[in-house]
Formats: sequence, structure tokens, C-alpha cells
Amino acid sequence: MSKISEDLAEMKKKLNEYVDKGRVVGYREVRKEPVIAVKPDKSKIKPLKKMEKCDTYFMAVDCSTRTLKRANNWGVYLLRTAYASVKGRDVDWGYEERMRSVIGDTRMRYRFLEDARVELESMMALNLLREGGEADYLLLDGASYFGGERKFRTFLYEKCEGDGINLLAISKQSPTLHDDRGRDFVAATYGLSPYAMWVYHPVIEAKIREHLYGDISIVKLCKDSPRVFRCDIMGYLLRGGGEVHELLSPLTSLCEDPRCLGYPVTLWLAHDFSAPSNSKLLHYHDQVEKTLADAGLLDVLRVEELSCSFPDELHGVKHPFEWEWIERV
Repeated sequence: MSKISEDLAEMKKKLNEYVDKGRVVGYREVRKEPVIAVKPDKSKIKPLKKMEKCDTYFMAVDCSTRTLKRANNWGVYLLRTAYASVKGRDVDWGYEERMRSVIGDTRMRYRFLEDARVELESMMALNLLREGGEADYLLLDGASYFGGERKFRTFLYEKCEGDGINLLAISKQSPTLHDDRGRDFVAATYGLSPYAMWVYHPVIEAKIREHLYGDISIVKLCKDSPRVFRCDIMGYLLRGGGEVHELLSPLTSLCEDPRCLGYPVTLWLAHDFSAPSNSKLLHYHDQVEKTLADAGLLDVLRVEELSCSFPDELHGVKHPFEWEWIERV
């Protein structure tokens, strides 16, 4: 049985139980990433060296979520996890698709899917490394929180530490980083730097007891781009006197692609490859409907779906993946 077939069987089981018994009211609260407020310190800013050519092997993973069907109390989602590797001009990539069915309100479903994404990303990266991947750098999309729900898995950290792989977590945005006056820390730091490319390290050091496995830093990796990103550097990488600018300077060779100027192209490619086509989404949508119809569940669930989807229909949206949203709370 394929993994998608297993997922369809799991969907049928969950939605059958929902139709028979209803959903459990309430959800388990999951602690959000804490807000960090720090006064910027100009002395922590160091220049990065521009590297024109680099034979370093970079690998990145990312996962997307698309909604196949949803109602007020349940949803069926496609999760596509992709990797990309870049060495010089050589690019390799691949992906895996899974379905997840979630019973609960919007907030519960969002948090379940967030945990499912980091689980799939962690497993894909680990499997690639176990199968002989010789990455010098592994780039994750997000912050360096490991261990527990909505966090990367510690077995991936342990694998990278044991194999001497440079594990970095780079966030697309950093809303929890504030300066001492409550303003955006990334923007405040940008105004302090006298360099075209630079690293601010550390904003705060790794705190494994709080699940923060990396030192938080801020990086600007391209002189021609105003983009600045949070980059978490795993705690083991600077032990023994390693220099942060030497560790991060190779990333400058990845950040001049015009499609994502200033952002590592390996991460951009993993993000791009994680997006399924609309034709594939329609294919999976039809599989979901056939499975539910065969189980005698489709008609009753369609009524619930229609009670949720009318605002979308007013905007001409027939399927939820045509106008993707997941309420972030």
C-alpha cells in the first residue's frame, strides 16, 4: 500500500468517527515561541566576506500545506516536503507528498499541521543524510527550536552534530525579535551596520533547556539587497574557537539569484519545489471524494463543507486550494 493510500484510509477512519461521534470540543494549547527583547549592540556586528565561487555542498528542506477539503470542524490537507541541493552550478531536488486529516477548529488544525510539517522536514533531511548525503551545510526554514510539538526533531540535530554538518535555521520573518523599545530588532540592527554584508552575533545564545538549540544571529548576505534575516547557528558549530564570519561567509555565494536576491537560493528552491501544481491538487481532491463516496460519507460531509465555503464562492473560488488560507493564531 502506498503512503497516499495509507493516508486516505486514515482520513476515512477519522471522518467516519467524526460523523458518528462528533469532534472533541477544545484543543490542547501549545506554547508559542517566546518574544525576545534585546537592546542592539553595534559591537556585535562583524563583516562577512563575499565569496564569488564556492564548491561547498548546500542542502535545504521545506514543506508546504495545501487544503484539499475543509469544513468548520475538519480539514483534509496535502503536505509536500521538498529538498534542494546546490554545489556550484549543480542542482538536485526531490519531494514526497502526504495527506493529513485533522478534526478540530481552525486553531487546532493549524497547530497540528505546523507540527506535521516540521516532522516531515526533519525526517526527509535525516533520511537524505542517512542515505549517503554529504552536505556541508543543511539549511532549515524557521527558528532553531528542537524537541517537542511544533519543533524540529532532536534526532536531526544529533545526526548533524555527529557528522560535522553545519546546521543553520534561517527564518523568512522574525516577528518575535524586538529591541528594547519594542520595535523590530532586525530593522533596528540594519540601521546600525556600517558594512554591506554582515552578521550580528549573538542576539541571544542557545538555551537547550528552553528548546533553543542555536545562537540567534542576524545576517545580511548580499550587498545589493536590503533583505536581512534571522539565522540560528547550532550550538556545536562555534565550539573550540570557531569564527562566526568564517562559518557564514560561504552563504554569500548563494544569495545573488535575482529570483530571491539576498536569500539563500537553496532554501528558495526547496520552497519552490514544495508547491504542487493545481492539476495534482485536483487529482488528490478527486481521490479524497472517491474514498469518501465509497465509504458513504461524502454527502453528509459535503453539507458541512458547503456551510463553510460560501464566502470563498462569493469570490469565485471553487476549491479551497485556489485561495489558500490557514488562520494563524
